[in-house]
Amino acid sequence: MDLDDLKQQAIRIHDLYDELNRRERGRVWTRSEFMLGFVGDVGDLAKLVMAEEGAREILGGRPALEHELADCLWSVLILAHRYDIDLKRAFQRTMAELDERISARLSADGGPVA
Repeated sequence: MDLDDLKQQAIRIHDLYDELNRRERGRVWTRSEFMLGFVGDVGDLAKLVMAEEGAREILGGRPALEHELADCLWSVLILAHRYDIDLKRAFQRTMAELDERISARLSADGGPVA
């Protein structure tokens, strides 16, 4: 499964949430509300990572960590969709920029870059 497949799955769930929210609340989430939901998921993820590292105790264990990581990925995919961002292209461009910047710093420090 590639990023485009994940995006299509994420949009399908997004559309189902929109339908559910229209029925139950008479409205759908705004982009800002999706961002706030993402922030909440990141907070939950942080707690689960701390638990995985032994810094705190939380019920759910590894399955809960996997779930939160998937929730966060869903949120990123949906935010990109809602802001009409080609995430695949943006990711590739950003990784190329980081590769160049980090490699230049490593070269400047006198070491060869692999």
